[in-house]
Amino acid sequence: MARLDPLDLGLKLSRSAEEKRLAKAWPRLLQLRLTLGGQLGGGLGPALLVVFEGWDASGKGGCIKHLVAPLDPRHVRVAQFGAPTPDEKRHHFLFRFVPKMPGWGGMAVLDRSWYGRVLVERVEGYATVEQWQRAYREIVDFERSMALEGMIVVKFWLHISVEEQARRFHRRETDPLKRWKLTDEDWRNRARIDDYLEAAEEMLDRTDHEHAPWHVVEAESKRFARVKVVETTIAAIEDGMRTRGFDPPEPIETPVKKPKAE
Repeated sequence: MARLDPLDLGLKLSRSAEEKRLAKAWPRLLQLRLTLGGQLGGGLGPALLVVFEGWDASGKGGCIKHLVAPLDPRHVRVAQFGAPTPDEKRHHFLFRFVPKMPGWGGMAVLDRSWYGRVLVERVEGYATVEQWQRAYREIVDFERSMALEGMIVVKFWLHISVEEQARRFHRRETDPLKRWKLTDEDWRNRARIDDYLEAAEEMLDRTDHEHAPWHVVEAESKRFARVKVVETTIAAIEDGMRTRGFDPPEPIETPVKKPKAE
């Protein structure tokens, strides 16, 4: 069943609505993060892993920035993954991600992940058909094992239209401080958008499971996407704590300064 076509990409928020909802959400996110890390009393809570996937220029960087904005940078690790190095290719494709996994009380945010095996590696032929077909089960087993050991796994797919992606590419191309984000490969991938869409739909279908469900984000509006990511993460932490026998703390009101939005 298609999950991306039915999305309402017209969903948006005004700047004031974004600020109001983030002002409410950020103190709760900070409180939950400190609770998981044992900084608010008690022992360590479950590890938290947040995975970001999505189209090029879909706003993953901005969503990550707003997710970690209220947190002490010493309490969260952000890792970015591109193509594997020659040495990494000598190992199983999941090998290079293991060192970035958070332990109890820790938090990690991944900008791209093991899903490259069933997306770019599948479409561009960097993995054989047997390899990427086998990867669906390997990924689900990997995520399930981490979740059963106590980790809360939150996965986001950021979705935008082909037209919006083109507009964002052109804006990057003309901005000297953002031009580095745009590569020839980004333009080339657009020529195979149908293949990537088919791969994304199959990925969402075959790797959505109870231990690590997918959260699809309507990201045409950056403000809407950022708020949805923060609020969804909070709900996932609270639910994950309860599932693992931890009582989420009662909310407290603490002002958290919002960074200037793009």
